[in-house]
Amino acid sequence: MTRPVRPADGGTPAGSSGPELTADGRTPAASGPVTGLDPSLAVLAPDRAGGRLADVLPSALAVLGVPGSPDPLGLTPALAGVRRIAVLLVDGLGWYQVPTAAPYAPTLAGLAATAGRPLVAGFPSTTPTSLVTLGTGVAPGAHGVLGFTVRVPGTDRVLTHTDWAADPSPLRWQPVPTQLQRARAAGVTTTVVSRPEFGGSGLTLAANRGGDFRGAAGADQVATAMLAVLAAGDGPTLVSGYHPDLDRHGHLSGVDSAPWRSAATEVDLLLARLVDGLPPDAALLVTADHGQLDIPVAHRFDLDTDPRLRDGLRVVAGEARVRYLHTEPGAVDDVVAAWSAVLGDAARVRTRPEMIATGWFGPVPEEHLGRIGDVVVTCNDTYAVLASRTEPPKASKLVAYHGADTAAELTVPLLVVRG
Repeated sequence: MTRPVRPADGGTPAGSSGPELTADGRTPAASGPVTGLDPSLAVLAPDRAGGRLADVLPSALAVLGVPGSPDPLGLTPALAGVRRIAVLLVDGLGWYQVPTAAPYAPTLAGLAATAGRPLVAGFPSTTPTSLVTLGTGVAPGAHGVLGFTVRVPGTDRVLTHTDWAADPSPLRWQPVPTQLQRARAAGVTTTVVSRPEFGGSGLTLAANRGGDFRGAAGADQVATAMLAVLAAGDGPTLVSGYHPDLDRHGHLSGVDSAPWRSAATEVDLLLARLVDGLPPDAALLVTADHGQLDIPVAHRFDLDTDPRLRDGLRVVAGEARVRYLHTEPGAVDDVVAAWSAVLGDAARVRTRPEMIATGWFGPVPEEHLGRIGDVVVTCNDTYAVLASRTEPPKASKLVAYHGADTAAELTVPLLVVRG
């Protein structure tokens, strides 16, 4: 028999209440401007109280007794006696998307209501950054995977982290030991379950080195593989699973589109199987990497068709909601002025030192500074900046995007169930 673990059962560390929930299950705005009356568009601050995505695996390792592991999420009291933990990351399942998914995902809705709390994913709110933040337990500045795409310092090359193989070396590009490595060194059996094509990729090695890889192409296979690992373990066991389809359908068709609803139903079936199959001494932690926002056509700028946005630029990286602009020598001030004039209230245009000073990246070592643009453009509300000619055409044709610092993009769930 499984039982949800309520946040009050130790889900919140002493002295911190975590993000409060409103009557509709949402997180009220903590800081920043709000457009209209929609709290999901509030800009969050990096010092926001409550748990973070980076806290999930350290807290899981604390439950499993790994020496030196803090428990910032306070999971240990509620999960006393747990020896096996499954951590599932559902790509694109933001906390603000849970009510939208609820009619098609009753298991998800029930867990969110009885065993759920919101976490803050980190910035940029994008898959590569969040996967490595989860896997390492540190802020993006330290691990260096600072966006969906980033400039390789000293070159004009733009690295797309989702298409990353062996160059640059994942061990040098992302130097922080992963939580799976720490767990394995302490005698925990560690496994990663993800799509077969991700095995051995740069991103998988950056986020999850230290775990045996098992390929699983769909939700049912993910559940089968994760439960098999839990059942086989006769000692401390940690299995980390990944499911990407909700994010993909949100991008292609929009949040709450018919394909997105079908993907939400598939996520629910995956959750139901995992919950029903948990061994008595096991626990399931479910989280996500980011939420999503549909971006209206009228709110899309295109830096490749507006000469004012191209002047002074050498390399453009990032993604549609957060742009990293690497400028020609001496052009920073002119680029800031031009982008501020063109985008107005649609975005905040800041220099690299100003952006680092916000605290979102955490401490950034010198070797990672050049991966952040000389100028960083963070979109407000439901605006985006496309690059229709210099990025793959499909990137400009998406319906939903993410990456910025709104509540809808940054806030993700943590659901805790024990066997």
